[in-house]
Amino acid sequence: MPLALLALAVGAFGIGTTEFVMMGLLPDVADDLHISIPTAGHLVSAYALGVVIGAPLLAAVTARMSRRTVLIGLMVLFVVGNALSAFAPDHHWLLAARFLSGLPHGAFFGVGAVVATGMVAPERKARSVSLMFLGLTVANIAGVPVATLMGQHLGWRATFLGVSAIGVAAIASLALLIPHDHTHASASGLRGELAALKSLPVWLALGTTVAGFGALFAAYSYITPMLTDSAGYAETSVTLLLALFGVGATIGNLLGGRLADHAMRGTLFGGLASLVAILALFPVLMSAQWSAALGVALLGTAAFVTGSPLQLMVMEKASAAPSLASSANQAAFNLANAGGAWIGGLALAAGFGTTSPATAGAALAVLGLAVAGTAYAVDRRRVAPRDGRERLVASHVPQHAEALHR
Repeated sequence: MPLALLALAVGAFGIGTTEFVMMGLLPDVADDLHISIPTAGHLVSAYALGVVIGAPLLAAVTARMSRRTVLIGLMVLFVVGNALSAFAPDHHWLLAARFLSGLPHGAFFGVGAVVATGMVAPERKARSVSLMFLGLTVANIAGVPVATLMGQHLGWRATFLGVSAIGVAAIASLALLIPHDHTHASASGLRGELAALKSLPVWLALGTTVAGFGALFAAYSYITPMLTDSAGYAETSVTLLLALFGVGATIGNLLGGRLADHAMRGTLFGGLASLVAILALFPVLMSAQWSAALGVALLGTAAFVTGSPLQLMVMEKASAAPSLASSANQAAFNLANAGGAWIGGLALAAGFGTTSPATAGAALAVLGLAVAGTAYAVDRRRVAPRDGRERLVASHVPQHAEALHR
């Protein structure tokens, strides 16, 4: 694999760390800024809102720019947002800085996926995307725990300065390792990128992301009370168990990338079906400590097996203008985060039990399977396969195809 993928992984590591570290720092931030923890929780929402707005917006307005330049510019914005977070004088300024920090998130992963697949042979495209996402999953194992400890001992502002330093390292890596010849701009420009979103298969792929990862977050958002109230773990053990989730996610991400290069849709269906089974078994898995630990790891594995095939499917369906659609998939991921947590919370508030969010998640995963099945049926109608094999994903538009869009 090209060394340039390391640069994308470094950027993903920084983004993953700043996205999830706020959950662990909420009490420290609330105490320092003299606000309640629920009010501090708005900082998580502000970041997610930045991702949802920034992903399609920044990908669209930079459609004709060199993708290498776009990636570096996005990381500069990331560094600025986190540095402003570190020096925010009050809650309102920190809220604005967190929103700014979230803006480049989705576009970086979206454009980065297009660049990653353009640097490898067709049979290794899914693996290239999974290696970029590796930075995100490793952030859950190492980045978030270390950044949380830093914030607890040196102050939460030190955490965001540390994340800014990671961003600076990512900028240097991108400038040194990403080659110019693989980062051409989309010839179709903004109009072509927007036209790609008119495709029904693109929206079905995005819908699969929302339902599939909504299933994950319906359960994961409430994993702490499941582990303490149902499995009997002490609260001090939860951090280690969440790192175990990160290990499972890393395994699933790498496994999904390798399998998707052989059968993209089969990997997606298999991952979603596994997610249904694991979430449906959560009430049983949470009845003992050893099985609860296993369940947490398996949840991460099953969910992230679907990451690479979902990203590639969106890019395939919008192959004439993949940057915007690929970035929109990251916005869909964050909608899944918010929507899944809301649905899981409804089940919990209704009094269905501590593990009821996982059952709600299983239902969402079934919905994801249904949407993916619908997408498959639509593809079967639209395209008659020549040899019965799955079509490989195009990382960019061939020259003769680009000419048609000019």
